[in-house]
Amino acid sequence: MIHPPDPATEDALIPLSALQHQLFCPRQCALIHVEGLWAEDGATAAGRVLHERVDAGKPDRRPGVQVVRSMAIRSLVLGVNGKADVVELHGKPPRPYPVEYKKGRPKAHRADEVQLCAQAIALEEMFGLPVPEGALFYGTTRRRSVVAIDAGLRALTARIAAETRAMIAAGRTPPPVYDAARCDRCSMIDLCQPRRLERPPGVAAWLAREIAADGTPP
Repeated sequence: MIHPPDPATEDALIPLSALQHQLFCPRQCALIHVEGLWAEDGATAAGRVLHERVDAGKPDRRPGVQVVRSMAIRSLVLGVNGKADVVELHGKPPRPYPVEYKKGRPKAHRADEVQLCAQAIALEEMFGLPVPEGALFYGTTRRRSVVAIDAGLRALTARIAAETRAMIAAGRTPPPVYDAARCDRCSMIDLCQPRRLERPPGVAAWLAREIAADGTPP
């Protein structure tokens, strides 16, 4: 007998996309998913348009394969829910194969792989079948990168999911740590202000500047 999920567990699910944000930068993740902030730049706009095009495509079939777009998924094990860009259903019974679309090129960090792995784990729970691999399709290279959903990636995904849930539940935003490689290409940099807030000016220095600007002698 299949028991329905606990409503309290359902309410505690976090967006699957938060895992990618958390692995890239915990502060970015908190600004988006705790404080409700967002800023778009050219790169994020291009990514949004790509996903809209993929999601708007009609379900289609190839011999032995049904392609489902924008599939709603959830994992009670990871505590996440969201949508998968494309899920290919191979054979009978249908075996799910997730395909996540990304603009640009493969990245040095593993945020894209973690997002794909979370989708695979969610599909395993939903279909009751193993999902040993998936694929990332990058807009610049115009080709798929096959990703093995192995034990190491599953462990990383579970850890990131637990850390992300804990941070969102606590409602705390980590302090900024400026890193040029990440910060200078982040659409949230003006909201985050990492260079200014990483080493905020002392109260005494701030007070002295305010007095000087006012023209009133101390």
